[in-house]
Amino acid sequence: MTDRLPACQRFFRGRPFAAAAIVILGLLGATGSLQAGETNVAVAANFTEAAREIGALFEKRTGHKAIFSFGSTGQLYTQITQGAPFEVFLAADQKRPEKAVNEGLAVADSRFTYATGRIVLFSGDEELVKGEQTLRNGDFTKIAIANPVTAPYGAAAVEAMKALGVYDELSAKIVRGNNIAQTYQFVATGNAELGFVALSQLAGKEGGSRWIVPARLYPIIAQDAVLLKQGAGNEAARAFFGFLKSPEARAVKKKFGYGAGD
Repeated sequence: MTDRLPACQRFFRGRPFAAAAIVILGLLGATGSLQAGETNVAVAANFTEAAREIGALFEKRTGHKAIFSFGSTGQLYTQITQGAPFEVFLAADQKRPEKAVNEGLAVADSRFTYATGRIVLFSGDEELVKGEQTLRNGDFTKIAIANPVTAPYGAAAVEAMKALGVYDELSAKIVRGNNIAQTYQFVATGNAELGFVALSQLAGKEGGSRWIVPARLYPIIAQDAVLLKQGAGNEAARAFFGFLKSPEARAVKKKFGYGAGD
């Protein structure tokens, strides 16, 4: 009968200290699992796919789960001021995170630039976009941009058109998405022949025609993150905030066409 005991039990027979150590390690492992938590993260729409991939890596690494809410930076900030239960804020600009710190909504000194973005003039028509000349010719009915009041990528599109001297001529053809994700949908579905989208939205996508707008035509899109006061006491929120600076997260950001930030 003794020989039929499981191998682990036969090994620990007469070794009480080793057996006790294994029990303790098992309890510690169970405690670690129980401590895995969640954090609510507000994310600018341009960073949607990158955030999802970073979130999956974060969960695999830590056991914590990041729950994302996507939208325009302006809309998300309004929700934060109204008490939305967000704990981390990944904006598409620097202005709102700085404002969050100044207004006591975010942890002082937590703000950093997690990514820098680019805009692209894009069309599903493979023949339509041929650089800035496409804008100068104006041979289209609708051009989509994100709302420049709430979406920094939309503001960058306006600045680029003004720098090229075509904004006044094209203003009657502009259709505005609530955020950069909706703007991309306008173009992808053909509701607008072309539009200014985020470079990250075209990562890994073939087809259509595109022009990466030269950085000299608009201010750099520096995207800042802050740890909100509501997340200061949440281990999962602090862990996710730190993970944004990890080599894994930086690799994902580069994959989607972003500068990796600080």
